[in-house]
Order: sequence, then structure tokens, then C-alpha cells
Amino acid sequence: MCGRYTLFTDEEYREIQEIVHEVERKYGKDSIHTGEIFPTNPAPVLLEKAGRIEAEPVGWGFPNFARKGVIINARSETAPEKKIFASPLAGKRCVIPSTGFYEWGPDKTKYRFRLLGEDGLYMAGLYTEFKGERRFVILTTAANPSIADIHDRMPVVLPKDRVSEWLMSTEYAMRALSEVPPELERIIA
Repeated sequence: MCGRYTLFTDEEYREIQEIVHEVERKYGKDSIHTGEIFPTNPAPVLLEKAGRIEAEPVGWGFPNFARKGVIINARSETAPEKKIFASPLAGKRCVIPSTGFYEWGPDKTKYRFRLLGEDGLYMAGLYTEFKGERRFVILTTAANPSIADIHDRMPVVLPKDRVSEWLMSTEYAMRALSEVPPELERIIA
């Protein structure tokens, strides 16, 4: 969990559309993926730079040096103690803007989860650089009742008005790791 998420740019997702357009203007149309985002895809990520929030293209997944593939998620409960995540948690936090994320039920039904009444869903993340390339992971937490029957984990979802606080305040970030995420709406994909 979370193994895929959505980055739709339809008119109804104006807030997310603006972030995508900002990255495409600065870095080119081919700098990011939109639609269904898979591990290793470059996607827009919000970072703090000199007290400002900026969107940049960043690849999804830290290299997994123990075996093939990439590490796409970090458990919020253990991130502060794990060497690979502790340093980014202290100073390289990021926010992954999305329009929702996917999970599959026991019967293989694909569901998209999103915030009811919101055009964006902001996930807490960490980033770092490997060989000069920025990479991110999504922080996960125990599932709340809106998703628990489908999966036992879910992203750490940040309220839109807390995005800058997540990026700029280590004190808030540590609190946010243990907050219960908001209830989500489930849609059969």
C-alpha cells in the first residue's frame, strides 16, 4: 500500500491541474506522468525551497539495495528509526499531490479512494537524492474505517491547510505521523 495513485488533470481537478501545469511549464511536458501513477514514474512533488513551496518532477521509489525493485512506501510508525528514512524525515519532507489512490479488494475489485468534496488529496512523503536524481516515498499509516476492510494501510493524508506546515515544521511533521487520517470516499475504478 499505496502502490498506485491518480493524477487526473480534468477540469474538475483544477487545484491539481495547476500544479501539473506549473511543473510542465518549468520542466517540460515530458517531465512527469499523469493519469495512473506507477512506481518509478516521475510525478509532481511539492518541496520547500527557501521558505517557499515549489512543485518539481521527482521519481517515485527509493532504490532497494537489498533486492530488485524500489521502496515506494515508508511506515510512519518506524520511519524515525530506520536509517534510510530518518534523515529525510528530519529535513527532506515532501507532499505528493494526487486525485486519489488505488487499492484492490479481496475479490480483486479495484477501488479508488479520494477525499469527498475535494479535488485534491495530499499525501505526506519523504525525498532524497540517489546518484543526482531526486526520489520520493509515500508515508503510510494504519487504515481508518473507510478503507480497513480493503487494506490495513493507507497514505498519511494531509489536510490542504497543513501542507506548508508538514514541509516546514519538524514538530508538526512528527505529530502528523500519528494522526488518524480523514475518512475517504470509495469508488469502483
